Amino acid sequence: MSNSIRDISLAESGRQKIAWVKSYMPILSGLEEEFKKSRPFEGVKISLSVHLEAKTAYLSKVLAAGGAKMSVTGSNPLSTQDDVAAGLAADGIDVFAWYNSTPEEYEKHIEMTLAHGPNIIIDDGGDLITALHTKFPHLLSQVWGGCEETTTGIIRLKAMERDGSLKIPMMAVNDAMCKHLFDNRYGTGQSVWDGINRTTNLIIAGKTVVVAGYGWCGKGVAMRAKGLGANVIVTEIDHVKAIEAVMDGFHVMTMDKAAPLGDIFITVTGCENVITKTHFNTMKNGTILCNAGHFNVEISIPDLESISKDIREYRKNIMGYTMQDGRKLYLLGEGRLVNLACGDGHPAEIMDMSFAVQAMSALYIMEHKGRMEPKVFNIPAKIDEEIAKRKLESLGITIDTLTEEQEKYLGSWQL
Repeated sequence: MSNSIRDISLAESGRQKIAWVKSYMPILSGLEEEFKKSRPFEGVKISLSVHLEAKTAYLSKVLAAGGAKMSVTGSNPLSTQDDVAAGLAADGIDVFAWYNSTPEEYEKHIEMTLAHGPNIIIDDGGDLITALHTKFPHLLSQVWGGCEETTTGIIRLKAMERDGSLKIPMMAVNDAMCKHLFDNRYGTGQSVWDGINRTTNLIIAGKTVVVAGYGWCGKGVAMRAKGLGANVIVTEIDHVKAIEAVMDGFHVMTMDKAAPLGDIFITVTGCENVITKTHFNTMKNGTILCNAGHFNVEISIPDLESISKDIREYRKNIMGYTMQDGRKLYLLGEGRLVNLACGDGHPAEIMDMSFAVQAMSALYIMEHKGRMEPKVFNIPAKIDEEIAKRKLESLGITIDTLTEEQEKYLGSWQL
């Protein structure tokens, strides 16, 4: 076994965290028991790059229980939890990650994760796939396919597909109903505020919160902000989503107009330079800035640094930037994913559904190896249906079923 982790002595703490989330992840627990018996991944090599905290660790253990040889790294320098990495490594899984890695260390860990020659890729954001195609093209022939966790990664994959660069089939896990409808909306909605509140210890009620982007993640963040008593402004580039935000009861305007009004800004767009120098120059003293998109490019840190006369850390994960006129703007978690850089990520019950999609999509790839084209595939409806069914069963909820007469009625054009 080979590992590149910070401190193996932290393993017991990591094991406790993994055991805690497992007790709230009944779908994955059920799959683990099934995989132990059937061993569907026997001898299969899986490389995984997902935010390395307890839920991800448990997904890795579930796949390993099915016989997979796992090689695991994180997908963001500030989201890896060193005790979880140690707990996973102590239980026999190859781990290459540590908290607050340098860009060079992060890149090296990605490369180490691919070095064992994977058959299946599980990615979050596209860094693993990019490295596979650019630095390890000789391994592509043995990769049956992969699964992508998040919106940003799927955007990158579709760009690769359009220009003919994508050489393996990829499953769009983020687009599964049991992923984005719950993970992106309820998971992001809660975990973003967990991270902000834990880090700042400030009240949200009565403040003006600006949410940039009204996709499923933005919807969740805005909804929870409203529930905490904030006045919510939404900025958008999509006309339809802007109308949704208006009809959901939020103010909609441009970022130029929102900049002097907001107390807390949260970017959730997947794009770069959403908040720039123009906006920083008009913001209030004490403004809080944070990002919930995958990469730390939505808030322009170079612009922020260029107009600051003093930059210092005011408390853990809060960097203060003093403007020339004395105003202070505060950036949380280095502009990286605030819910993971400043918190523990999405709740376990939500990730139970998302990671069940990952596990079942990996199984689908294995069962269809050699028969899938190198393009981005939607998750089959039967996977969504099976996960939803298992989720309801875990909640003790039953629903109605159609009678034969009702099925006949719905399938007929004659009334």
